[in-house]
Amino acid sequence: MTQAWPSDIRLSQDKKTLAVSFDTGEKYEFSAEFLRVTSPSAEVQGHNADEKKTIGGKRNVEIMNIEPVGNYAVRLSFTDLHDTGYYTWDYFLQSGKAKDEIWQTYLSELSAKGLNRG
Repeated sequence: MTQAWPSDIRLSQDKKTLAVSFDTGEKYEFSAEFLRVTSPSAEVQGHNADEKKTIGGKRNVEIMNIEPVGNYAVRLSFTDLHDTGYYTWDYFLQSGKAKDEIWQTYLSELSAKGLNRG
């Protein structure tokens, strides 16, 4: 469980960027595309490492809704109707710290599978 607590979660006016600030002073911005393709949902992550999917064609996806889940996460709804992932505070903190590496891995996986961002 995270020791940092979110102090602000803000969706940009164009619904393409989510900014998450923590009480530690850390702040991370995530594109809707990044959040969609790295969704913690079973649809994307699978139930084990062998089932993980690489999702292409999400360059223009937007966040339609942010719904609190208890006091530990939010559920994001996207314009492609995906809404099954619970984005925990730890997800935002860890993904924010490793965002560049995660994104490069994603781009490499897209290329290796003959997919594109759309």
